Amino acid sequence: MNNKKQLDFQTIAVDFDGTLCYSKWPELGQPNHALIEYLQEWKRNGNKLILWTCRAGEALSKAVEWCREQNLEFDAVNDNLPEIIEFYEHNSRKIHRLCCMYKG
Repeated sequence: MNNKKQLDFQTIAVDFDGTLCYSKWPELGQPNHALIEYLQEWKRNGNKLILWTCRAGEALSKAVEWCREQNLEFDAVNDNLPEIIEFYEHNSRKIHRLCCMYKG
């Protein structure tokens, strides 16, 4: 029997290029305001947000900074949440998140 408590939040993992940002790699472009507003509300409701992108190094740093400029903060970047790692007692290569499509 599993005595672990249930997690009291949900998680969305979101891509950067072509999702949060209308861009052509490696450039940064215009924000997807509708999605960003949705994700900000998601976090205000106590849920978690992961940036899940193929960007790495300087390109990743620029993307994270761009998101901060849009008032969008992540609970993790290209990784599982610390709470998930603790809950499952390991860090799976698969990121634990909801699968959903946003059409805004």
